Amino acid sequence: MQDLVVERRADAGGGLSAGRRLWITGQVQGVGFRPFLYRLAQRHALSGWARNTVGEVEVLVCGRLQAVENFAREVVSEAPAIAAPRIRRSEPWEGEAPEGFAILPSAAGATPRIFVPPDYFACDDCLAELNDPADRRFRYPFINCTQCGPRYTIIRALPYDRPNTSMDAFPLCAACLAEYRDPADRRFHAEPVACPACGPRLSWSAGADAAAEARGEQALAACIEAIAAGCLVAVKGIGGYHLVCDAANESAITRLRRLKPRPTKPLAVMFPLEGADGLDRVRQAATPTAEEAALLLSPQRPIVLLARCRGTLSEQLAPGLAELGVMLPYSPLHALLLDALGRPLVATSANISGEPVLTCGDEVEERLAHLVAGCLHHDRPIVRPADDPVWRRSAGALRPLRIGRGGAPAEIELAVPVPRPTLAVGAHMKNTIALAWEHRCVVSPHIGDMGSERSMEVFEQVAADLQALYGVRAQALVCDAHPGYATARWARRQGLPLQEVLHHHAHAAALAAEVPASGPLLVFTWDGVGYGGDGTLWGGEAFLGQPGHWRRVASFRPFRLPGGERAGREPWRSAAAMCWEAAVTWPGCPDADGLARAAWERNLNTPATTAVGRLFDAAAALSGTCLHASYEGEGPMRFEAAATGMEPGEACALPLGLDQDGVLRADWAQLLAPLQDTDLPLARRAAWFHESLALTAVAIYRAVSADAAVAGVGATGGVLQNRILAERMQALFKAVGVPLALPARLPANDAAIAFGQVVECAAAAARER
Repeated sequence: MQDLVVERRADAGGGLSAGRRLWITGQVQGVGFRPFLYRLAQRHALSGWARNTVGEVEVLVCGRLQAVENFAREVVSEAPAIAAPRIRRSEPWEGEAPEGFAILPSAAGATPRIFVPPDYFACDDCLAELNDPADRRFRYPFINCTQCGPRYTIIRALPYDRPNTSMDAFPLCAACLAEYRDPADRRFHAEPVACPACGPRLSWSAGADAAAEARGEQALAACIEAIAAGCLVAVKGIGGYHLVCDAANESAITRLRRLKPRPTKPLAVMFPLEGADGLDRVRQAATPTAEEAALLLSPQRPIVLLARCRGTLSEQLAPGLAELGVMLPYSPLHALLLDALGRPLVATSANISGEPVLTCGDEVEERLAHLVAGCLHHDRPIVRPADDPVWRRSAGALRPLRIGRGGAPAEIELAVPVPRPTLAVGAHMKNTIALAWEHRCVVSPHIGDMGSERSMEVFEQVAADLQALYGVRAQALVCDAHPGYATARWARRQGLPLQEVLHHHAHAAALAAEVPASGPLLVFTWDGVGYGGDGTLWGGEAFLGQPGHWRRVASFRPFRLPGGERAGREPWRSAAAMCWEAAVTWPGCPDADGLARAAWERNLNTPATTAVGRLFDAAAALSGTCLHASYEGEGPMRFEAAATGMEPGEACALPLGLDQDGVLRADWAQLLAPLQDTDLPLARRAAWFHESLALTAVAIYRAVSADAAVAGVGATGGVLQNRILAERMQALFKAVGVPLALPARLPANDAAIAFGQVVECAAAAARER
């Protein structure tokens, strides 16, 4: 916080008095900040006022000098838990001191400093009222206060006031209005405030059975009865609908997997709050560390991947994996359901695979009618979707795998400003978008995979909403260099200046923004596939340099993928192609009719790739772990699980050689035969494979640093979500005295591409100036 210089003058009693005007920015709207200021001013006997401007809070405080100084310190040090204030500006006040302290109506500011608040969980105070029969909000599923409840998903415009939210359709009753207007009340200007008399209501729909429809408490009871009976239901939450069923009911889970269809992809489980810290039921099924427990209980309430305890819940929840996606109830409605049923529930996004989560009741009933026995709706509109965030502990830290409800929009300060407001449209898979202006960059929640009409509709909505909410209109666009990406095609149609960024340059730039360095960085970008500078599909690259100036210094031996994109869901294709390329026999190859081999030999739809993700696919297939995948990354995930807890044994780095362009190439051929050796346990082969790749990264570093200055080393890309690989790389680099940087603020996967595109463009523009 900047030093506070206070104007001193004598008060009526002969002591020093002061007046100070503060502009407080950061996360200060939608978090109960103005009531906090009111109480803080009362505590220090200060007069003045506070009001929302566009994106920040302006405050005047007058009183004794020491009290004003204490107020200025405590504005930051004692702020509400979900706030993140920063004093942007402070100046003396020379006018008359007001009587008392008032909260003034919001005012528009000349220069927007907007921070859009994410959605929050249901706080302990509200949950206590929810379960208090004497409280007028007893069992009301939409209870909230200034410290909890929805934000991002109900805001239509800023400033964040009730008329600018989807709650504008619910006029406050006299009791709620009194709370809303009382600065001493914890619901003062809680914009979603409501009660059973004036707020949103539940409704239950059982498809064509009109007689089964119900409202309010009866709707909730009908939903509870359906889940208890083993049915699958759709439940409208904060940022979209969940598909919900009993996590211990094998037949219900089987039905969900068969009809969605989602045959093997892991399912998230929501646990009831029980015990002193709320995690007693979680610990019956998983073993959270203290850090993981704290994240589970945080206001974000994300899904956290935890080591599971076998035999406690259905193996169908995460087939072939050693972890379980765990979350706690984050809305009052979830709390009511879990308290009534007293058991963990599957709570997976209600969507068509890969698409954004569904938010509209009519669309849920139309598109998912074949799945569910009924739908628990409510009439508070969801303005835009926000899927559940996902985190995992890896390489000594908790790291995001997906950003969403409770943690996004995520703002990141840019070290190098963009020359003009820029919208980065991200990648094709795991899409997020980023809006940047000056030194600010805001990354959207997870949108999804861009292969459907609905995905593009939500993409366009979020792009428009970010610009409208932050009051920033993009004057330039940046997209991936892949000519076929739907997001890139959209960007080309907009008629704005457009810059293309290579997929893996964006990966490298996103990580480099987290690793300030005075010299060149060596960044490994290992993932599935991305369009490369030579027109092939990269994914096993190492770049030396800094954002805006990368030199490809290392890669893997390329091989041709029979079937192109089909290889992502058919790991055997990568394995077969590598065996054909290296003249290694694979008796288990599924290409019984020889069609794939014939296409490969004739170079028909067989794009060349260097992707480490495809190496993992091949390893999963050759080891017998996974020949066909029902979801992206299934083979590598199951192969990682097979290696968990196993020592790697004897392993060595892959051979390196320079190609004609001076790029180091790691040759994977020596991996193929040992992966098929069934005399070795699967766990041993899996651990050995991971170790070989980690050792190869160190070998690449040694070779590069022998000829060029390297100021730091990092690794990113979807493959670095693999905990065993990330931790072995980190340990091996540490052993040679080099810290390895891994993504911490954004996921290592393609969710970081939009941010990396912004960083890359800003750096390139700075070099031109």
